[in-house]
Amino acid sequence: MDLYEYQARELFEEHGILVPKAEVTDAPREAREIARRLGGRVVVKAQVKTGGRGKAGGVKLAADPAAAELTARQILGMDIKGHTVGKVMLAQPVDIEAEFYVSYVLDRAAGRFLAIASAEGGMDIEEVAATRPEAVARIPVDPAEGVTTARAAQIARAAGLPAQTVDVLVRLWDVLVREDAVLVEVNPLVKTSGGQILALDGKVTLDDNARFRQQRWGAQESAHDDALEAAAAAKGLNYVKLDGEVGVIGNGAGLVMSTLDVVAGCGARPANFLDIGGGASAQIMADGLSVILSDPAVKSVFVNVFGGITACDAVADGIVQALESVRLTKPLVVRLDGNSAAQGRAILDERAHPLVEQATTMDGAARRAADLANAH
Repeated sequence: MDLYEYQARELFEEHGILVPKAEVTDAPREAREIARRLGGRVVVKAQVKTGGRGKAGGVKLAADPAAAELTARQILGMDIKGHTVGKVMLAQPVDIEAEFYVSYVLDRAAGRFLAIASAEGGMDIEEVAATRPEAVARIPVDPAEGVTTARAAQIARAAGLPAQTVDVLVRLWDVLVREDAVLVEVNPLVKTSGGQILALDGKVTLDDNARFRQQRWGAQESAHDDALEAAAAAKGLNYVKLDGEVGVIGNGAGLVMSTLDVVAGCGARPANFLDIGGGASAQIMADGLSVILSDPAVKSVFVNVFGGITACDAVADGIVQALESVRLTKPLVVRLDGNSAAQGRAILDERAHPLVEQATTMDGAARRAADLANAH
């Protein structure tokens, strides 16, 4: 269950993380009054459950209340990656000295969380991760130990973040644990000219299994804006729609996120995040392929699995059985590694589906999936 930015910042405030003053509205006329209350000059931000709002024109600076009303009128109703803007948030602007990126995400395959941080946050963080991965620190977090002050300091040092961010890293972990989240992200986390550390944006994904404890958001807020995400949620899939052409299936959030980076580095854009977790039964594979192939933007599909508790031969069996119930219309590149990888590859070789290819490395598979997508 994804939260809107204004809901995420509400959680941040409750846990002692500083955020700029802001208010939300769905009416342009009210935007004028909000801007007046906030001091006149405001940032108007589309509230949709997807990234890339700034590049899509969904985040704009308004110089005064009249401009805030006009800007809100322009943004409300916009389509951003298939999401219609129904609300805008107006926030006080801040004088930014530096921008950072910080997040915690569940790594299902490893049975732990992953802290991801960079001293180079902002709209181009995806490009930074793709072109200079060394600028993005990835630190495993044992859920039993959590993020103590000492652990937060280690994360900050690894990412090149200032010492003032340590307290925020601890508090963000509190948000994740106490609010039943599987993802907490701040981009950008900023240092102002006055030395304050503020969360300018926020993304929080709550665990659907804890939905009964998160009723404060209301049923209407937990609904998926995107039709594919709604279809995936109905099948129990951990799926997020992205703006790309290479469909991605993997087992474990950390592996899937790395796969997205590698695909981007090969000159293509990932079309989705889909984590099948520790299981890869025929039904799960069929459901996952069905959702991904329903996306008209998808030109190829990349299945990236590292066998652990679920062996690769079981994954291959799942793929073969899924192909009996799902009509494969786009090329599928499969990379199997880990437990029983050789047996899994042999099963796919024996099936010999004309649209299914195999690669032995993640880089090679990503490159092939990207080439196939770009060829269409």
